[in-house]
Amino acid sequence: MWAWLAIALTAVNLRTAVTGFTPLLEIIGADLGFGVTLSGLLGTVPAVSFGIFGFLAPAVTRKFGLERTATVALGLTALSLLMRAFSPTPVLLVLSTVLALAGIGAANVVVVPLVKAWFADRLALGTSLYLILMQAGQFIAPLLAVPVAEAATWRFSVGIWAGPAAVAGVVWLILAVRLPADHHAPAAVTATDAGRRISRSPTVWGLVILFAMISLSNYGIITWVPAVLTDAGGSAALGGSMVALYSAWGMLAALVVPHLATRMTNPFIVVVGCAIFLVAGYLGLLLSPLDGTLMWMCALGIGVSTFPLCMTLINRRTKSPQTASAVSGFVQGIGYGLACLGPIGLGLLREATGSWSVSLLVLAATAVPGVIAGWFACRPRFVEDSAPQPTKRDADQQSRR
Repeated sequence: MWAWLAIALTAVNLRTAVTGFTPLLEIIGADLGFGVTLSGLLGTVPAVSFGIFGFLAPAVTRKFGLERTATVALGLTALSLLMRAFSPTPVLLVLSTVLALAGIGAANVVVVPLVKAWFADRLALGTSLYLILMQAGQFIAPLLAVPVAEAATWRFSVGIWAGPAAVAGVVWLILAVRLPADHHAPAAVTATDAGRRISRSPTVWGLVILFAMISLSNYGIITWVPAVLTDAGGSAALGGSMVALYSAWGMLAALVVPHLATRMTNPFIVVVGCAIFLVAGYLGLLLSPLDGTLMWMCALGIGVSTFPLCMTLINRRTKSPQTASAVSGFVQGIGYGLACLGPIGLGLLREATGSWSVSLLVLAATAVPGVIAGWFACRPRFVEDSAPQPTKRDADQQSRR
């Protein structure tokens, strides 16, 4: 019961600090005195933080355990969100955002193996649960962001999300104190051995590229779609509501895609279908941003359904929670690291060209490497089996250790 509750509360907090913040960038910028360049940087911070701290999270979990890592991650997030709400300068705003998203980056990684560790016999159900609740948070936060800021202040609108993060941290703490640190201890294997096997797996690299492309799209949409619509003559409220609509489709994807991924031997057709919807959505925004906006945002919302597919495949293509944790960190660390180029790069393209046309075409083009990578990620083989066998040199080094 505690594990279900802890995972559910964690999931709600995995995106609110991002989607509840980006619709307010113009309002915050006017108050603190920064422009589009810093807005692009703030849009990049989530992917950078998720990448760096997601990559480090497996090493922390090996030492302290999954539950304790989740406790610290959510506690750090809650404190940092409060700091962000009271930031008097752009520098402190960026610093607090980095710290908040560092905690979320670690939580992103550990929630995947926690589902496998606690609910291996109900993997599709557990994955759907946390992804649906994550998308619910991603949907609700931008919907409330501008109205709450207008009714109170942007600081209150940003700070309210510290509460749910603190509650999630407390529940993880209750669970963590009841368990030994090595509750999900791995078999005797060094981090170097695990990293070598993972880095040689075509399945893992397929997941990395697929995850990077879909994350680039996701953060590009969340960060810049409001600006695309306002530049075309729409309102700030329209931008926030369209990000909310986009996020709502993720709830449906979270309900459907994990079950498809656990029932289909090779779910590559899901990758192809999502790529088609993504391209249609970007081209729609390019050619007619205000006529058919609902249709384009729905297409983009369906198109990023390869995100829950990646999360499900991390568990489906691994044999143990320990390998799932290592793969989750590797995929999310490198994937978010590559995706961080998106928000700031798209903003710079907008500044250089004077329109969003090139940026939207670049986003549409990311569907191509996503489909190629999806072929390798979806093939029915375990990471442990698909990695090349150790060489004689590897065996000799292991023997000496």
